[in-house]
Amino acid sequence: MKDLLVLKGIIIKAENVNDYDRRLVILTDKRGKISAFVRGARKPNSRFIAASNPLNMCTFYIYEGRNSYSVNEIEVTNYFDDLKRDYDSVYMAMYFCEMTDYYARENNDELELLKLLYQSLRALESSQIPNDLVRAVWELKSLTVNGEYAGALAGNTYDPTTLYAIDYIIRTPVKSLYTFTVKEKNIKELLIEGRRAIKAVTDHEFKSLEMIN
Repeated sequence: MKDLLVLKGIIIKAENVNDYDRRLVILTDKRGKISAFVRGARKPNSRFIAASNPLNMCTFYIYEGRNSYSVNEIEVTNYFDDLKRDYDSVYMAMYFCEMTDYYARENNDELELLKLLYQSLRALESSQIPNDLVRAVWELKSLTVNGEYAGALAGNTYDPTTLYAIDYIIRTPVKSLYTFTVKEKNIKELLIEGRRAIKAVTDHEFKSLEMIN
């Protein structure tokens, strides 16, 4: 075992393994996306039962082994409880996590993507921001962060407000993204642009979209 690592991150996937263990996929601030094992996480008296669930923002104390990471301790800083009480928001959040799992890589600098995921989960908790707008912002900004989106194509027929919103999403720092609202017709156009942009860079089918659509 190497020295103890202290990483901040969000659990984007959790899978049960063996009798009591759990494998976590975590988007972290220093190591990008990692997989880590939590031994005994599903034992009835385990302190990790609630802490090792998806969508938790945590500080992780982790040992790096020769072939895998092992979690020694988890401190949850945000359970996103309000989000988890609403099924529509949970499905949307799982879509964000599935996209994150697809795009993020181990040992990459994924800090901006982590910030975006955190702010997007917070936005899903807000009653002031429609979930479809959160989705539209997430799709376009996540592609921007990954260097795969630079704006709408020339010759588009979008409303000027939609084009302004696209430019705002591209250029605005993550922490200030979810500070605007637009009309329903503009949200629909943003979603159309998000689907177009994603299709242009990947043919991957995200399973969680079936629950949303």
